[in-house]
Amino acid sequence: MDEYKYSAVAKALSRPLIFDEDKCIGCNRCVNICQVDVLLPRDEEDKTPRVQYPDECWYCGCCVMACPVEGALTLRHPLMNQVNWVEKKSLVK
Repeated sequence: MDEYKYSAVAKALSRPLIFDEDKCIGCNRCVNICQVDVLLPRDEEDKTPRVQYPDECWYCGCCVMACPVEGALTLRHPLMNQVNWVEKKSLVK
């Protein structure tokens, strides 16, 4: 059993869509293109949208491709959300 150096640690799904409000220009292109309404517009015009239903995300990436500002939206694939690899020796204290 000592032959394996790494072990997987399960992690709950978290934030498939990372939204940086500081970079967002409020164009709402992401809101208009999202087919499952993960992103919804705010009541005020030219305001940043809100990530309302992150668990509904299909990981299609349309919102990221439609966004004119690099880094305002980042999509994390489900596999990257579920598993973190750590060295075994760090698990045993």
